[in-house]
Amino acid sequence: MKVLVVGAGGREHALVWKLAQSPHVTKIWCAPGNAGIAQERVGQSLTECVGIGAEDLPALLEFARQNKPDLTVVGPDNPLAIGIVDLFQGAGLRIWGPNRKAAQFEASKAFSQAFMEKYGIPTAKSGTFSEAAAAKDFADKLHGCCAVKADGLALGKGVIICASMSEARTAIDEMLVGNKFGAAGSRVVIQELLQGMEISLHAICDGKAAKIFPTSQDHKRIGEGDTGLNTGGMGAYSPTPFLNEKELAAVGRMILSPWLKGCAAEGIDYRGILYPGVMLTESGPKVLEFNARFGDPETQVYLPRMETDLYEVLDASVNGTLNRLELRWRPEVAVCVVMASAGYPADYAKGKPITGLDEAARLPDVKVFHAGTAVADGQIVTNGGRVLGVTAWAKDLATARMKALDAVSRIQFDGAQFRRDIAAKGI
Repeated sequence: MKVLVVGAGGREHALVWKLAQSPHVTKIWCAPGNAGIAQERVGQSLTECVGIGAEDLPALLEFARQNKPDLTVVGPDNPLAIGIVDLFQGAGLRIWGPNRKAAQFEASKAFSQAFMEKYGIPTAKSGTFSEAAAAKDFADKLHGCCAVKADGLALGKGVIICASMSEARTAIDEMLVGNKFGAAGSRVVIQELLQGMEISLHAICDGKAAKIFPTSQDHKRIGEGDTGLNTGGMGAYSPTPFLNEKELAAVGRMILSPWLKGCAAEGIDYRGILYPGVMLTESGPKVLEFNARFGDPETQVYLPRMETDLYEVLDASVNGTLNRLELRWRPEVAVCVVMASAGYPADYAKGKPITGLDEAARLPDVKVFHAGTAVADGQIVTNGGRVLGVTAWAKDLATARMKALDAVSRIQFDGAQFRRDIAAKGI
């Protein structure tokens, strides 16, 4: 089978790496890919990176028509939100990911919040606003303790956590008046600030059924101790110790059963990954928001643990046959530590040479996933805010983190920043 993977980050590198292990897969293209993806072998050949942007839908469609992949796998959120699945399906091409209507669960926080309230999915008290004065009135009722969220997609950075009314007013003004996130922030969702332990859940869906993954936990803030600005994710680990298998199944039913019923009632044919962020509160689990694709960096800890053939999982999701498939997971714990450019998540420079990658790759039970890399003058250089996701696995969290940080210590580029406390809450 020939596979086209759309995207250029660490999530897409993990998808290519795992798909290349499938005996079904004989050829992989990645558009646009990165320097690490280009090194992944599929049998005797290398993955072919294609110079087409993930949001250049006409060029992607033309490439697929000419090269005829048996399956296209979409990694990022934006191509899904603008309708890549609908476009490919209209051309008779097999593609994995939710269609445009289904992708609204991530593309519009207002849509997903209204859906949860309508179908009884436990969530935080919230309101949706396009005018700053009304938004501030609602935030005042929460005493300023709230999350101010851009309605649309903002690269995982469109959420500002506020602990006071002055912070809430500033966040609201930045989005609705200052246009900080452009069209994505022309409408905001203000959500009460829930207290508890936050985890990431993932479920693979096929339009009728959903199978839940083990738990994971992302680390959004740039600084250790969960300080500083929100990022796309500075690290993750799986599984977490906060839910046992019985509790996870119960939480899955609490969220996924009404969600599936709601999708059926609304005519939403959801085939792809549903990724709810969940807060485990004293009054029970509550969904903070939905995402319509694999998390990044959660993918980099899920796929090293997945025993089931990933191509077979995605194929069943497209075909509506997930109930015939068993998801199997390795018992080891996986930890991913992200290495980011100096200045990220604000402005950062590109083109910094990276050394030590080969040395880190030789370590046992370690995989270095490339997120923002390129090749310049024959050398791998930085090409993004998040540069690498260094993943290690072991029998326990402390050992896995130690292995990941050991691998990180072998890699150097100017201004590299990373968190040493990934998985600390679990340990």
